[in-house]
Amino acid sequence: MNQKKQRRNSDKNRGAVFEGPKSYPILGCTLSFIANRHRVSQWITELLRLSPTQTIVLKRLGGIHQIITANPANVQHILKSKFPNYPKGQFGREIMADFLGQGIVNSDGEPWKFQRKIAIHGFNTKSLKKFIHHVVEEELFTRLIPLLEKAAMENMILDLQDVLESFAFDNICNIAFGWDPCCLHVDALLESEFAEAFDSAATLSSERFRSLAPWSWKLKRLFDIGTERKLRISIDKVKGLAIELIQRKKAEARPTGIEVEDLLSRFLNAGIDEDIIRDIVICFVLAGRDTTSAALTWFFWLLARHPHVEEAIIKEIGHKDGINMGLDDIKDLNYLHASIYESMRLYPPVPVDTKEAAREDVLPDGTKVRKGSRVSYHPYAMGRMEALWGKDYEDFKPERWLDKENGMFVPCDSFKYAVFQAGPRICMGKEMAFVQMKTVVVALLKRFRIRIANSNFKAVYVLGLTSKMEGGFSVRIEKRSEKVLA
Repeated sequence: MNQKKQRRNSDKNRGAVFEGPKSYPILGCTLSFIANRHRVSQWITELLRLSPTQTIVLKRLGGIHQIITANPANVQHILKSKFPNYPKGQFGREIMADFLGQGIVNSDGEPWKFQRKIAIHGFNTKSLKKFIHHVVEEELFTRLIPLLEKAAMENMILDLQDVLESFAFDNICNIAFGWDPCCLHVDALLESEFAEAFDSAATLSSERFRSLAPWSWKLKRLFDIGTERKLRISIDKVKGLAIELIQRKKAEARPTGIEVEDLLSRFLNAGIDEDIIRDIVICFVLAGRDTTSAALTWFFWLLARHPHVEEAIIKEIGHKDGINMGLDDIKDLNYLHASIYESMRLYPPVPVDTKEAAREDVLPDGTKVRKGSRVSYHPYAMGRMEALWGKDYEDFKPERWLDKENGMFVPCDSFKYAVFQAGPRICMGKEMAFVQMKTVVVALLKRFRIRIANSNFKAVYVLGLTSKMEGGFSVRIEKRSEKVLA
């Protein structure tokens, strides 16, 4: 459906607010929420499809209003046109403050602007891009590929989700801290105290979002009991090691004028307070670990179920094998780029993002916004809207992103495809994430077939800070013939 038609439908339905599930005084829609707690993303998607404006208003416990939208016009309004009115807000910042502090993904206003300015400068340097590419290649060819070769030789079953998380964690720690936790090894996935604490902190922090009432987790934190005690212990370990790495990096500081590589060194050179640096780098580790590993897990699952797409990618790869691939070589892989884009349309690493209204407002579809309301846009639901993608919206179809005449990748409006956010807070690492993912896919598909271990396996998308596959993704690895490698 083209944008003009979308706008006409939006104007026609303007102000037709869909109230969502049945609500009760004080309780709001809590009973419906509890009934669908195991499938929140799918439930919200169903509600948004029923709404004539692709927007719903949920009444939460205690009379809190939450607006959720899959309407691109609303997304543009929230993320760009009225950006100052929709900060992360106190609700979101408070939930993640213990773990992420004042880091870039958990800050608003001037602190956010300052951190983003420095980060953008770092991300745009050729030296950092080369360093990241080198780190990924080193990890790929000395650890990931040997591990998969061994699995193929011994007919082992691997949890690919675990493997990719360990791979991504080693990569991002090298890029962020200049330090290798060595989670991925040819013989096994090694236990890392830092990785284990980091995973625990991320998981337990995300559970705060799902609390029916904020006071419940705050009470547990006050008395240091239950999940909040576990969270505190995990965060203490993460922050303790982060400070240790910062102090170690300070001690080995290079003379002025010598170009540094990792993000930590770049932030230290900018003269930022040590605690702020710690928070920034932890934010980057969180983003770099979870998003690429989640995206690749779902991508390889989709490929295993769509062999014709896998064959088309193999054909496009040609003689490339992932070794010493330049950025131009990677950019030329249009079908692969479209395939990853399409995978993330259906299974976005971050399924929902929430802001808080600083003032009263009215969204373009007529939805009234109260001051203090939580306002969310929902990439998972947006990827499943017939109004946005047509009748084949459920199909994994990379061709929808390609020009029919020349086969070049054609992006769409970022407010329709908000997987990487949009507007001033658009993801800074988007380009580098694609370079990493495409490098990994080329190297693995050139050498292996990745097959689902259990023919009865049903992949379930579970909600957290990032999307995961419930119970992991068990696969068998098969080596490709030498003809494909030639």
